[in-house]
Amino acid sequence: MDLKDPLKNEDICHHEENIVGKLPKPASKTSHQVDADDEKKYKKLLRKLDVRIIPILAVLYLLSFLDRGSIGNANIQGLSKDLHLTGNEYNWCLTIFFFPYCFFEPVCNALLVRFKPSIWLPSIMVVWGIVMTLTGIVQGYSGLLVARFFLGVAEAGLFPGITFYVSLWYTRADAQLRLALVFASASVAGAFSGLLAYLIVKMDGVCGLHGWRWIFILEGILTVIVAVMAYWIIPDEPSKARFLSDSERSLAIAQLQIDRPQYNSASGEPHLTSRFKWKYVWAAFTDWQTLFHCVGYWGNAVAVYAISLFLPTIINGLGYSAEHAQLLTVPVYTAAAVCCILAGYYSDLTGRRSLFVLLSFAAVFVGFLLAVAPSSFIPGLTYAGCFIATCGIYPAFPGLLTLSSNNYAPNAKRATGMAIQIGALNDLVPSGGISG
Repeated sequence: MDLKDPLKNEDICHHEENIVGKLPKPASKTSHQVDADDEKKYKKLLRKLDVRIIPILAVLYLLSFLDRGSIGNANIQGLSKDLHLTGNEYNWCLTIFFFPYCFFEPVCNALLVRFKPSIWLPSIMVVWGIVMTLTGIVQGYSGLLVARFFLGVAEAGLFPGITFYVSLWYTRADAQLRLALVFASASVAGAFSGLLAYLIVKMDGVCGLHGWRWIFILEGILTVIVAVMAYWIIPDEPSKARFLSDSERSLAIAQLQIDRPQYNSASGEPHLTSRFKWKYVWAAFTDWQTLFHCVGYWGNAVAVYAISLFLPTIINGLGYSAEHAQLLTVPVYTAAAVCCILAGYYSDLTGRRSLFVLLSFAAVFVGFLLAVAPSSFIPGLTYAGCFIATCGIYPAFPGLLTLSSNNYAPNAKRATGMAIQIGALNDLVPSGGISG
C-alpha cells in the first residue's frame, strides 16, 4: 500500500477506529514503537506536553466560553430592561452569534493549517476581546446585535482550531483525556461566570455604568491581556517545540508517525503546513462520515447552548434572586467539569469512545426529562434535572470530537472535517434560541 498519497489510504483513516468507537490494538510491534524500556520516557513526555500545551488551551477556551455566555448573566442583571429589548429581540441577540460562528469555522481551520497556530489563535482572541469590551457600551438593540455578530466571527476559529491542534501533539489513544481537560474549562467557565458576575455587578454605578456593562468590559479586557501573553506561550508543532529536548522531540514525532502514517512529510517530520492541498478540504466535505459526526455534535450543541445561555434565567425563574441564581450555577458546572475529566480518562484507558458518548446522552435525556416534566415544577427537582443534564452534556463533547479526529487524515482533511462537525450543523442551533 502506497503511504505517500493519503487519499489512497482512507481505509487506514476510517478503520483506525471503527464506527462504534473502540480503538483496535496494534497487530504487531514495529521497530519505531517504544518498547517497555522506553515506556517511562513516553509517559514523561506526555506529562511534559500536558503541562506545556493543555493549560494555555484550557484558559483560551475558558475565556471563549465565558465571553459568549456572559450575556445570560448580564441579562438577569438588567440588560434587556436597560436596552429596552422587546419580544424576541433578546433571543435574536443570542441567535445572531451562531450564523458567522458556523459559517467561518471551516474557513478558519483551513487558515490554521496554512498559517501558524501561535499567530492565528492569539490574534482571533485579541479581536473578540475587543468586541467583548465594546459590548459593554452598546446603547440599544442594534448595537448589541452587531456586537454579538462580530463576536461570532472572531470566536469561530478557536474551538475547531484547538481540537485540531491537540491532534498535532497527541496520538489517538491519548487524545480524549486531553480534549476533556480543555473542554472541562467550559464548565469551569460556567461556574466562574456566575461567581464573577456576582462580584462584578457590585460595581453598579461606577463611572456611571450599570453592573451588567462592567461584566462585558472587564471580561473583554482580561481576554485581550491573556491573548497577548499567548503569542509567546503557544508552540506550533512538535518538530519546532523548543521546550522539548532532541530525544523528546524525536520520540513525539515517532509516535505520531506510527499513529498516523499519513502524518509523515517528505522530510520525515510532521510539518503542519507541508501537505496542505485544497483537494483534502473537498475530501472532508464529501466524506460520508462527516454527516454522521455532524448530527451527533449538533444534538449535543443544542443542549449545551440551552444550558450555558439560559441556566441563570432558569434558576432565577425558580424564585431565587438574581444574585443567588448566579451562585447556584457554580455547583452545576463544577460537577460537570469533574464528570468530563473522568469520562475522558476512562475512555482513553479502555479505548472506547462511543460507549461514553451514549452514557452521556442518556444522562442528558434523563436530566431534561426531570426538568421539563409537569410534576417537576418543584424548584429542587428542576434544579436536579439541570444538574444531571449538564453532567451529561459536557463529557459528550470530547468523545464526539475524538471520534472525528481519529478518523480523518491528512492534516488539511482532519482540520476541515472537524470544523465542519463543529460548525455546519450548528446552523440549526439558532432556531432554538429564536423559539426560546
